[in-house]
Amino acid sequence: MPHAVCTFLRYLKSLGWQLWSSYLCVVERLKKIILFDGFCNLCNNFVQFVIKEDKDDVFYFASLQSKIGQQLTSERNIDVDSIDSVVLIEPNVVYYLKSDAVLEIGKSLKRYRAISLILQWLPKGLRDIVYDFTAGRRYKWFGKKETCMVPSEALKAKFLDSN
Repeated sequence: MPHAVCTFLRYLKSLGWQLWSSYLCVVERLKKIILFDGFCNLCNNFVQFVIKEDKDDVFYFASLQSKIGQQLTSERNIDVDSIDSVVLIEPNVVYYLKSDAVLEIGKSLKRYRAISLILQWLPKGLRDIVYDFTAGRRYKWFGKKETCMVPSEALKAKFLDSN
């Protein structure tokens, strides 16, 4: 049922209807949302990894650069220019940034639940130092795309910002 609702809303959107608030209202009750840097190769690889491991179909995805990504971050007063982070949103509950976001995502993936719980015992400051070190060098180490990732037809239903 949730997939059918989202497919229908995407169809209406393709006809020119601007249903962002209605669309997000439905989506926000269904799944967690991962916002990521659509230009970053490391981030795109992470998204592909999560999609592969998301056997329970827990997540939706959107790039931080998309209209929906900007709306979701704006509604939560998240300054994406200053955080340099993946964002995990549990709609109507909470959002997570940096290492907290990665570990919360891991806790939702069966094969990575235990290691995520163990790593959560490390001090947040230490985890975020490692996160920031990697995030600050991600383009240099992993490269950068000229355009945001475009999901395949098979994956479009998982992306909030796909047409």
